[in-house]
Amino acid sequence: MARIQPVILCGGSGTRLWPLSRSGFPKQFLSLTGDDSLFQQAAKRLSVLGEQGDLVSEPIIICHEDHRFLAQEQLREAGIGLAAALLEPVGRNTAPALTLAALHAMEQGQDPILVVTPADQTVTDPKAFTLAMHQAIKSAEAGGIVILGIQPDRPETGYGYIKAISGVTRGAVSQVEKFVEKPDSKTAQHYLAEGGYYWNAGMFVLKASVWLKALKEFRLDIANATQAAWQSKTSDAKFVRPGKEEFAAVPSESIDYAVMEYCPGSPFPIHMVALDAGWSDLGAWDAVWGVLPKDAQGN
Repeated sequence: MARIQPVILCGGSGTRLWPLSRSGFPKQFLSLTGDDSLFQQAAKRLSVLGEQGDLVSEPIIICHEDHRFLAQEQLREAGIGLAAALLEPVGRNTAPALTLAALHAMEQGQDPILVVTPADQTVTDPKAFTLAMHQAIKSAEAGGIVILGIQPDRPETGYGYIKAISGVTRGAVSQVEKFVEKPDSKTAQHYLAEGGYYWNAGMFVLKASVWLKALKEFRLDIANATQAAWQSKTSDAKFVRPGKEEFAAVPSESIDYAVMEYCPGSPFPIHMVALDAGWSDLGAWDAVWGVLPKDAQGN
């Protein structure tokens, strides 16, 4: 039986979708592709991940103080409870955010499998998403680190890429060879032609203890600073606030740069599950256009 803890990263500002997305109402809380907001879609996708005997907890969300009631109300509308809202006094990127979630999860006396996803993505094939996540959860249950990779359908220059060992099939777990930066157009064409390269979707599956150990191995400064902020936290019902001054001193870094890019060939091997589920991060208006229904003229 797996204990699954959904973790939703809600700290983005979505500035490229202005004027709909703005500081007080960022894109993850907008309904761009249906009745549910992107945040509600993410919460619903994660709430149904358990297989027979698994326990899926209510989600931990990490967001800015200003968005706490908005997020709580949208979860209520979606019929989903809230485990905790970890409120950042200032944005420090995703590595400290995930560390807060892992510390909260471990504080409950458990070591759950964290299923970590941004709040601002969309998926058009929920069944394929669930299948891929089940593969990732099984691998993480054994102590592994798993990342979701998107099969590219164009030479995209706006995403980082994952190079997987050849032979990956849909839903199968594959070893990650390396991570590569956002490429130029020529390099992206090469990745597409060669195969074995996948877009980095920013979705991770791993035990809370594994994340904390890996962070201490590769970025002890972030681990120690975030721990100090956590020790100074205050709580108000399900709203948890790390120490303001302490959290402001945490180095700002992403999950990828802090840990994941160091994992291949390390004592923390990392694997990938290929996700073919109509994924998009809706990072700009052309991406929104791409996922919406259109008439014969493309409107």
